Amino acid sequence: MNTPHYTKIHNRFKLNGFNFSAGELKEIGYDFIKEGVSYEKGLGNFIMDWMDKEDYIYVKTSGSTGDPKTIQISKQAMVSSAIRTGDFFNVQIGDSALHCLPTDFIAGKMMLVRAMILGLSLELVQPSVDPMKDVYKTYDFVAMTPMQAHHSLEKLGQFKTLIIGGAPINPDLNEQLVALHNNCYETYGMTETITHIAASKLSVPKKPFHALNGIHLRVDEAGCLMVDAPDITDKLIHTNDLVEMHTENTFTYLGRRDNVINSGGVKISPEFVERKLAHHIKSPFFLYGSSDKILGQKLIMVVEGRKENISEVEKQIAACETLEKFESPKTIHFVTKILRNNGKYLRGKTVKYFEIA
Repeated sequence: MNTPHYTKIHNRFKLNGFNFSAGELKEIGYDFIKEGVSYEKGLGNFIMDWMDKEDYIYVKTSGSTGDPKTIQISKQAMVSSAIRTGDFFNVQIGDSALHCLPTDFIAGKMMLVRAMILGLSLELVQPSVDPMKDVYKTYDFVAMTPMQAHHSLEKLGQFKTLIIGGAPINPDLNEQLVALHNNCYETYGMTETITHIAASKLSVPKKPFHALNGIHLRVDEAGCLMVDAPDITDKLIHTNDLVEMHTENTFTYLGRRDNVINSGGVKISPEFVERKLAHHIKSPFFLYGSSDKILGQKLIMVVEGRKENISEVEKQIAACETLEKFESPKTIHFVTKILRNNGKYLRGKTVKYFEIA
């Protein structure tokens, strides 16, 4: 199909059950800003931005890998992203979709763009950790964070296709999703790539990420993924994500290069070790590299909970038979709450806030 211009609203697009032309949608955006509740105001602001004379919008990054920043994104590139998503997940004109993500970030903005461009019937609910609490309808297409998916396990029968992104899916949640639903996907992407550029079907063993149509991948000398998406940007997108390439369009995510810990000359990917421990550690946790006079960096564990539980956590670590000796944390620190942004752990900021050595 020819790529429509971003000003072209599909004639099958519906919002909360009603059709809107471009002009009418702008009025709805204004009403949301003036009279809506908090999440509707955010959606209204985005609608007004989409309808203005500029051919770009400004989007906030999450700040999970550094300080949050604002970047400029082409509206037409967002249209291309929406069409790519529709093709990959077989989203059809007239399909129903649920919008349960905050529009402050790109994922929430793109759910509206997909609906406008692909001709979906989109319904809004309050973004929360449990968005399905009072929802009893069924939907063809839903996007959630892992936390939202966790709280929606009993409602998975109401989704035809569920995509999950924004943070890693831990192994326990993965197993529950696979047992309950056969069409759940983990997505890979970032604000700079206008949400996902690859997806992994959870029910597929070892589930490598598959690039969406039109996305070209390669790795740099350090093993980090580079993304070539000409309809998004004419520049090669360099990531800090370490990956193992299997074919020219499939890969396994290993972890962030800037999270890699060099402990006595041994390089440790904390995300890789966390996936080993995730079946055993019952509380939220992450691994981090702390300065050490002898090793340079030592591997530490930060756990959300009470320090009185340290013996239990030590037993849980010891129960992980696949853990190498150098992958065992040297010290365990407890914090009242791991700092998060949109579901992602803010590792460095948590360590700094709680003054962990």
